[in-house]
Amino acid sequence: MSESKSSKPGKNKREAQGVPTPQQSSVNPRWLVPTMLTLMLAGLAWIVTYYLTSQNLGLPIPALGNWNLLVGFVLIIAGFSLTTRWK
Repeated sequence: MSESKSSKPGKNKREAQGVPTPQQSSVNPRWLVPTMLTLMLAGLAWIVTYYLTSQNLGLPIPALGNWNLLVGFVLIIAGFSLTTRWK
């Protein structure tokens, strides 16, 4: 039994009509890498600043106390979560 051209498994209706199918972009957005690196480095700088100055100066935010570590780790995790979008 013969098959019609439109029912072949390798083709869809768009290809049969000559309409190009949209393809995913394999290029990173321009903001991705700088934002990713900035978040990771800011988190690292926040934690290092807290450890170096927590005894005398109370930086970065004295009212947060040890919660400053959480702020630093959240920044680092946000940066690493952006790496999942990197192509």
